[in-house]
This record gives sequence, structure tokens and C-alpha cells, in this order.
Amino acid sequence: MDTASLAIWLVALILGVIAFSRPGKLHLKGIKIAWEFAYIVFPRMIMAILVSGFFSVIIPTDLVVSWIGKESGIKGILIASLVGGFTPGGPIISFPIVVIFFKAGAGIPSLIAYLTAWSTLAFHRTIAYEIPLLGFRFTVVRFLSSVLLGPLAGILAIILEGNILTGQ
Repeated sequence: MDTASLAIWLVALILGVIAFSRPGKLHLKGIKIAWEFAYIVFPRMIMAILVSGFFSVIIPTDLVVSWIGKESGIKGILIASLVGGFTPGGPIISFPIVVIFFKAGAGIPSLIAYLTAWSTLAFHRTIAYEIPLLGFRFTVVRFLSSVLLGPLAGILAIILEGNILTGQ
């Protein structure tokens, strides 16, 4: 078992003991809420794992290397930012995609740009939630203030990666 999983199990155990020690059978309420959440999340997790598995065997490695590989530079960062902004779904989809891209030869700056754009732009959330709930004006201001974050994160990653590798 990896360290992150062990830490999560430890936190769950500690919180369970605390809930058990409180009056009102909080531990049973907590277990009920957890099962309700699991009922929603498990099918999504299974489908996300299948999607990432299929994606990993379908994506051409040479295409990843040429478009967002270590030597792709600013071009790779811009492509990764665009793809990240259009990647639907939550972390259960985007992080396996990043792992697949990484194993296929994508550069770290491009992957950082991808994740930053995925988390800040999210075109699917913009259309489905932001415009209907917050309005067009708010959405335009938010989008314009966020659109450069992916590329900037990728460029900063190039600088940091170079400094870390050279020991500066």
C-alpha cells in the first residue's frame, strides 16, 4: 500500500473513532453517508478507469511526443493548455490522462499547463454552469482573467525545471 492510501486509511480510522466516541451514533450516520457517496462515485470510477485504459492503448505515443513532448516548448504548452481546457470531467478523468501522457513522453511543463488549464478554464463547466448561473459578463471577465494561467504555469515550469536540473 502506498503512503497516500495509508494516510487516508489512518485519517478515516481516527475520524471513525472520534465519531464513535460521540453521542448520537455519529459513526453510523457517517457510514451511511459514505455508502451513499460510494453508490454515486464507484460507477464513475469504474468508467473512468476503463476510459483511461482504452485511452492509453489508443493514443499514439509519437503524436504525444511531437505535440507535447519534452522538446515541444511553447507550442506544446499552448496545445496542452487548449486540450486541458476542453477535457471534461473531474480529476478521476484528467489525472489518469496526465499519467498516460507522461508515460507516453509528454514534457512536465506541458502537463502542468494541461492541468492548470483543465482546472481554471473547463469549457464544459463554463457552458453548463457558469453562464447560466453567473451570467455572460461574469463568465467573460473570469475567462479572460484565467485564460493565460495554463500557458504561464507551463512557462514557469520550464524555468523551474531548468533551475532544478542545473542545481541553480
